[in-house]
Amino acid sequence: MAGQGGSGAEARSGGGRGVVISDNWPGYSLDLFTYPQHYYGDLEYVLIPHGIIVDRTERLAKDIMQDIGDNDIVVLCVLKGGYKFCADLVEHIKNLSRNSERFISMKVDFVRLKSYHNDQSMQDMQIMGGDDLSKLTGKNVLIVEDIVGTGRTMKVLLNNIEKCKPKMIKVASLLVKRTSRPDGYRPDYYGFEIPDLFVVGYALDYNEHFRDLNCYIFFSTYVLSMIMAKPNTESEAVTSSPEDL
Repeated sequence: MAGQGGSGAEARSGGGRGVVISDNWPGYSLDLFTYPQHYYGDLEYVLIPHGIIVDRTERLAKDIMQDIGDNDIVVLCVLKGGYKFCADLVEHIKNLSRNSERFISMKVDFVRLKSYHNDQSMQDMQIMGGDDLSKLTGKNVLIVEDIVGTGRTMKVLLNNIEKCKPKMIKVASLLVKRTSRPDGYRPDYYGFEIPDLFVVGYALDYNEHFRDLNCYIFFSTYVLSMIMAKPNTESEAVTSSPEDL
């Protein structure tokens, strides 16, 4: 995936910069991996294998330790898609902290942002769960998200937290998506910059499906259109998290 001279990804080292996956990256054939049989026919190719996700997450943990070690921090995990990345990131930070002269004491809390209904963007965003945000006053806050697209949702969350006057706010996202409506926002730390594709896996879902995949897989727009065309047998359509906002 990484390398020079015609490859689909460019490795950028250091700081919060991530691995850039180009628009022409062909991915990996599904035949090279195992995945649940009930997803056969729904997926196109593996975009980022699990092992590469793990290695990149470990590096992000190292970057965070270098920047904010020796601080007590509140890790604010954005559900539902962020839980797997958050759990792995926190575990890597703990392991590094145990074997370092710099120590990070962490408290983990969870919020859920609702601004998505199937693939239709809603105007308003609700922040649900977590302790009273006013308790973040004077604290060092690390927001952990699965994917950032245009950055609008993250900016709304940041604006709400900033009103509580925390000492510091940092944002870590495993994925940053290149979209047709970029607003210049980039997290402080991110693992991969990916094309404007509909990806699932590693807790990233479509209407609660595909969260159990342990890698990121391209979910074709054709399959998506076929699923959306099926009648909804539930009393309400399932609301997804705002990964693409």
